[in-house]
Amino acid sequence: MLIKRFLTSKVLEAIEAGKTTILYGPRQVGKTTLLSQLSKELSEPYLQISGDQLKYREVLSSEDSQRLKGLIGNNKVLIIDEAQRVPNIGLNLKIIVDSFPEVKVLVTGSASLDLGGKISEPLTGRKKTFMLYPVSYQEIEKWQGSFEAKQQLERWLVFGTYPEALTTEGRQQREDYLAELVSSYLYRDILDFSGIKKSDKIVDLLRLLAFQIGHEVAISELSSNLALDRVTVEKYLNLLEQSFVIYKVSGFSRNLRKEIAKTNRYYFYDNGVRNALIENFNDIKLRDDRGQLWENLLFMERLKLNQNLGRRANYYFWRTYDQKEIDLIEERGGKIYGFEFKWRGRIRPTVREEFTKAYKGAQVETVNRDNFAATLK
Repeated sequence: MLIKRFLTSKVLEAIEAGKTTILYGPRQVGKTTLLSQLSKELSEPYLQISGDQLKYREVLSSEDSQRLKGLIGNNKVLIIDEAQRVPNIGLNLKIIVDSFPEVKVLVTGSASLDLGGKISEPLTGRKKTFMLYPVSYQEIEKWQGSFEAKQQLERWLVFGTYPEALTTEGRQQREDYLAELVSSYLYRDILDFSGIKKSDKIVDLLRLLAFQIGHEVAISELSSNLALDRVTVEKYLNLLEQSFVIYKVSGFSRNLRKEIAKTNRYYFYDNGVRNALIENFNDIKLRDDRGQLWENLLFMERLKLNQNLGRRANYYFWRTYDQKEIDLIEERGGKIYGFEFKWRGRIRPTVREEFTKAYKGAQVETVNRDNFAATLK
């Protein structure tokens, strides 16, 4: 059964003449499938092609408006999948938008589509962008129903929510899929773009981060453990962020001198990827990192929810030097919302009191196994 992605209708509504709509996302997250869903709803003639195909790649990189017109023909919508494969794609998209303002353009790509400004610089003011995450809990509920989605919660915590990890029933098959995803696809953008010949250090870095979810990360410590200089570690972290493997969160500080604001935390876009890196797919009841998995899952679900609802937000963590902390601070619509993710228990009253005293009007709540579904709507 096909999992309906909420972003399909939003992308469809966003497509307009004279603009390029860009759909980013990690590899294997379902961008091509979303295009298939979306194309069935188009009312105008369209051309859908892939940057993987050499015959199209040559024309799309030609910088020749006549050849580009010959490719588009009488179609009103041009859809390019895997656009990061096309050399100089940003400049050629600009030529299409400028030369054929009646044509609507939609492209998908992984991180390397815009590493180095391939898209952003040529299409300044001419693009709309969307991010396709792994499947959200909202989408799982629509797909399976609320009862079954909750029953399968511990499975999502371990195997994540990549579409194939969700639809593959056999436990061993899911493990094999995630192992293959990590070994064959995860670092391709980084290796292709950066000129890094081996991914060994990248893998080692990710494994170190996998054990530090929910904790501030010291670059100096990473550098020492990896036997790499600080500049190289920071470069790798930046590439991993741009490749949609990890998400960096900074400390929140506006009022109190004792707030920690100069360090960062890192979350993984998907729990299954994180567990594949450390080669641990044990059931939740057998693990001592369930709190970290819970925090990682819910952090990413908040990002997915806000995008599904069309809400813009800034994300932070909050901690003081005397060990008071809140896992996630969302700043949106001029208001501050705090979320403490607890597998068991609730936020300490003293933490809530200090934060709301410092930030008048802020709302703080605990998200646990009992109420998490309600907080994701």
